[in-house]
Amino acid sequence: MTTAKRILIVEDDMIIAANLSMQLTQLGYEVTGIESRGEEAVIHARVNTPDIILMDIQLKGALNGIETVRKIQQEVQVPIIYITANSDEQTFNKAKDTNPYAFISKPFNKLDLERTIALAVQRYQNQPVISHQAEAGPEILGDRIFVRYNGRLIKILLSSILYLEAERNYCNIITEDNNYMVVSPLKTIEGKLLAGDFVRVHRSFMVNILKLDVVGEDYVEINKKAIPVSKTYKENLLSRIQTL
Repeated sequence: MTTAKRILIVEDDMIIAANLSMQLTQLGYEVTGIESRGEEAVIHARVNTPDIILMDIQLKGALNGIETVRKIQQEVQVPIIYITANSDEQTFNKAKDTNPYAFISKPFNKLDLERTIALAVQRYQNQPVISHQAEAGPEILGDRIFVRYNGRLIKILLSSILYLEAERNYCNIITEDNNYMVVSPLKTIEGKLLAGDFVRVHRSFMVNILKLDVVGEDYVEINKKAIPVSKTYKENLLSRIQTL
């Protein structure tokens, strides 16, 4: 049996929806609900935040499946698997623009469903957690930092952070267990962390000096990750290490 994941079914054909729900339950997944209209699906995703959404493209009502996904993505980030009997190129391209994890064509069998969801779960678990917090950056309180994800504040202990890496206007916060991507430049976060055990070593990297395993001539190593050290920051890094 698979590790339990919470799945929302959005399908206006109740026979198909009921069959989907039964198969998912047999595969070990938890069905958070069945919604037949896009508007209700948006509310359900906001309130319950499922792990995966199975979305029929051709919904009846004011919103089709693609429009529903766009509205959901404005509020929460949930992997989408489209269910469709419509394979025309225009519809496919519109759906593709929402970055779905997969497509399942009707009619489908239990094996297709099982494999598609398993691949989506694996892909999702291998991606960084993305915080859509404002550019003001995460909130730091004492020994912890909070990042906003799916409408919730997630606590990260500063002592668990290995290093931070800049990626354009984003910043990856690499911890012992995860990778959190926040919508804030590294420079903004740097100003909040300088008083602690963190030091800038490169224009794209800031490290927790308590986590250093190796200090080389032009690099440091943390948890087998080699991080470059530029001349601009090297003297400050060495002075910080000598004060430990």
